[in-house]
Amino acid sequence: MTLDKIRNFCIIAHIDHGKSTLADKLLLETHTIEAREMSNNQVLDDMALEQERGITIKLHAIQMKYLGLDGSDYIYNLIDTPGHVDFTYEVSRSLTACEGALLVVDASQGVEAQTIANLFLAIDAGLEIIPVLNKVDLQSAMIDEVSQQIIELIGCKKEDIILASAKSGIGITDILEAVRLRVPPPQGDITAPLRCLIFDSVFDSYRGSIVYMRVFDGTIKEGDEILFMATKQKYRVEEVGTLRMGREKKTQLLAGDVGYLIAGVKDVKDTRVGDTVTHFRGGAPEAISGFKLAKPMVFAGLYPQSAEDFAMLRDSLDKLALNDSSLIYEPESSVALGFGFRCGFLGLLHMEIIQERLDREFNQNIVTTVPNVEYRVMTTKGDTVIVDNPSSMPEPGRIEYVQEPYIKAQIIVPTEYVGAIMKLANDRRGIYKTVTYIDTTRADIHYEFPLSEIIFDFYDKLKSISRGYASLDYEFLEYRESDLVKLDILLNGDPVDAFSTVVHRDKAFEWGKKLCSKLRELIPRQMFEIAIQAAIGAKIIARETISAMRKDVTAKCYGGDISRKRKLLEKQKEGKKRMKQVGRIEVPQEAFMAVLQISD
Repeated sequence: MTLDKIRNFCIIAHIDHGKSTLADKLLLETHTIEAREMSNNQVLDDMALEQERGITIKLHAIQMKYLGLDGSDYIYNLIDTPGHVDFTYEVSRSLTACEGALLVVDASQGVEAQTIANLFLAIDAGLEIIPVLNKVDLQSAMIDEVSQQIIELIGCKKEDIILASAKSGIGITDILEAVRLRVPPPQGDITAPLRCLIFDSVFDSYRGSIVYMRVFDGTIKEGDEILFMATKQKYRVEEVGTLRMGREKKTQLLAGDVGYLIAGVKDVKDTRVGDTVTHFRGGAPEAISGFKLAKPMVFAGLYPQSAEDFAMLRDSLDKLALNDSSLIYEPESSVALGFGFRCGFLGLLHMEIIQERLDREFNQNIVTTVPNVEYRVMTTKGDTVIVDNPSSMPEPGRIEYVQEPYIKAQIIVPTEYVGAIMKLANDRRGIYKTVTYIDTTRADIHYEFPLSEIIFDFYDKLKSISRGYASLDYEFLEYRESDLVKLDILLNGDPVDAFSTVVHRDKAFEWGKKLCSKLRELIPRQMFEIAIQAAIGAKIIARETISAMRKDVTAKCYGGDISRKRKLLEKQKEGKKRMKQVGRIEVPQEAFMAVLQISD
């Protein structure tokens, strides 16, 4: 197939705007899959978690054969990308592998924050944008209003917008023809040195890491010696092919093709997203630009509920990491929770997905500590210490200043909720930037936030305040100096490392008071008094007391001198004092879970 008959494109859409349903209809229309073969309504979202949440978590690519209205055969390579902010880097690499993008907007909901964010990524990558107004058959569809939003967003004409309904099959042929006519064919030189861009990889127990890639220049075939340019790893190609509903083996892949590569790679970390594949001898002089290592933004401790399950949790994380190179973890221990792992995640959704998969796929019951971000601490000696675990924060006397990561956030919300959203943003130390009105009913608000303020429950509160209508997108900005302190929780004077958090000094008292109050409800009473204290260094800022259970030691005294009763009470007091010194306080598992549910 010549280059002018190939079209590489992707679909950009906000969560629940019909991206996966549209992809299914394109597969049916091109007979890539028949209706009887569809076991579920979202063929490409094959993970149970994806279907339940209605989101794309794992990237997919598929090839379709299309007979155009001009009578010629075409090959369409659809790269179905994740839509959530946590996976922005993966999306950017997928967009680089394409020449065009379908911008799908829900006619009943309008343009959302994530749509705009991914659209700008597509424009930066130089893609041809084809606007598609989906769900036009709904009674609540606002075709004229949303069309105007799209026109103002990308500067197209009204006749350029394709009216469609993926569920009903309206406009599917128009979309396929628009891809043929408006998406430019790939450019590439078959005789040039090999350059392939990795946009995804999956792990197969028998074949190793399988690379999904787009060939930009050159030819790759079985037996070639190849080099992964970022990791400097050398391998021999065992198999290449294209991606339809399964893998289809081919003799070679040429410039412009999208396909897979198997080379017996034992570790998925050798096949990093964004890396360039070239020939070991006579390869490309430089890699395709844009590669960077996936950097975790959110950190949390994962511990087994039972200490005996530590080895099983380690095996489960090892297996999970085979298909997710962005998951980073290392062993750690806690006085309160025992042995576990410190894990780094791309964001809060990524963390939730890992927890869900550990539970469903590996039957792991885990306890998660409070999520936190990575801080940079400058010590009085002039050293920089990277802190991703609050318990490793240096003593206050050794700290010169602390820097925390800031993000740039975009919130799109109905105008009646603007005031409430701004109040929430100000409570979370947000720095107001701009507010613009997309139309008479929706506002686009820009803020800068400390990342630590939004990873906890900001998204849930945003949705709650706006009754589900607000949408959020954010990107990393920079590290900034902040007045941060480490807040410790002490039980009878002993710090419990699992409860340690890093908070802003202005919020430390409020947070410490809430935490002490919550623990007072959850920790069972003992035979001795328990003091729950919140402390910054040596300074106690909040306290709650769990009173001792009292055994009536004077019950056996039927009269007699009062000194006898006093003697028994003094003896009991001495016993309780000794017990307090040697007694161990059992902190129930629900106490650690409750910390995650403390609200503002």
